[in-house]
Amino acid sequence: MALDLLTDNAIIYVLIAWVVILGIAKAIKLEKHGFEIKPYSLTYKNTQVQSALSKMLTRTKRGIRVFADVSVVAGFLMMGFAFWFLLNNLSNFFVEPTEFAELTVLIPGVTLTSVSAILYFLLSIPIVLIMHEGAHGIVATLEKIKIKTGGFAVFIALFAGFVEPDEKEFDSAKKISRLRVIGAGATSNVIFAFALGALLLTNPIFALVLPEPFLGWFYEAPDGVLIISIMEDSGAEKAGLQANDLIMGVNGVVIVSPFDFQKVDLKPGDTATITVQRDGQQIQLPVEIMPSPDDPERGLIGIIRDNAMSYKPVLNFIEWNPQVSMFLLWLWMISFFIGIINMLPLPILDGGKFIYTIIEKHASEKKINAIMWSVYAFTFVLFALNIALSYVKSGWFTI
Repeated sequence: MALDLLTDNAIIYVLIAWVVILGIAKAIKLEKHGFEIKPYSLTYKNTQVQSALSKMLTRTKRGIRVFADVSVVAGFLMMGFAFWFLLNNLSNFFVEPTEFAELTVLIPGVTLTSVSAILYFLLSIPIVLIMHEGAHGIVATLEKIKIKTGGFAVFIALFAGFVEPDEKEFDSAKKISRLRVIGAGATSNVIFAFALGALLLTNPIFALVLPEPFLGWFYEAPDGVLIISIMEDSGAEKAGLQANDLIMGVNGVVIVSPFDFQKVDLKPGDTATITVQRDGQQIQLPVEIMPSPDDPERGLIGIIRDNAMSYKPVLNFIEWNPQVSMFLLWLWMISFFIGIINMLPLPILDGGKFIYTIIEKHASEKKINAIMWSVYAFTFVLFALNIALSYVKSGWFTI
């Protein structure tokens, strides 16, 4: 009950937490330590960032040089992947609706409302931002571009990190140097996500997000989802479904995990074809879909199912704590998708700077601006359509 109360009033609690944070910041006089406090934001700036990065660079200069060169190539690859994903996902909405991936912008108290989701998000974001902005800074230092300040900002429930180079030095640097600096942040996030993903291949929960063919390489897939019990007077009971049946398909959609049920659109009153395995044999049963007691417009088969993750890692040698597993999955998702999405060509993202740096001086400033705003508009519409169609499909949803 307490958790439901927190979830239902998440935005109120986020605002209360923000007021408390501002009060504490004022009370301990953070302004004297480089913080700027406003009613809607808390910003920290440090002018000694480059000194710390220079010391780090003396020990890792060769590796950072390789990383900087890789960042240019990776920038193109990440931007291409981001466009492919969004265009393919948009196509899936109309052609293969069950494969459409629902997207949203993560905002604590608005789209993130569960206590656990907000907690994992708040723990993950600082790690991802430090890595992202640190990579920008250390590559800028490598390219002998002065860093004026570095820091972070919190806007109530939104987070940002920044490394602020000297604009004159950055603009006068070689094009390849600027591309290295711009691409470094997103590249660091994606490289970290790959490294973390390699570790998570030993964890059953990573099967939730791993696509084929990698899922088949690293996990032993279950045959289906186990029925624990049947609801009385339900369509499942009338059709003859039994406890210990293994559901393998619904209306032709293959079911191997509890999350696969989300791919099936079940409406009360419809008849669904349920494929189950019983005593080693596959049978198909027509089941009348019943309305959910909580939401009459949502359909239920009428079963209590086993919701445990039944994928087994091939590399199964670590005993994972459930909370640690979920935190690392969140960290992986945020690091990977911030890296990829950040390379989309939009004005506030690295992708916009990346494209501008490539095409500048190849045409008049007026023509370049026209090209850039056309690219921005296309990217924004594509991204917005993916989010809007997610809500068209499922209504307003939160995590």
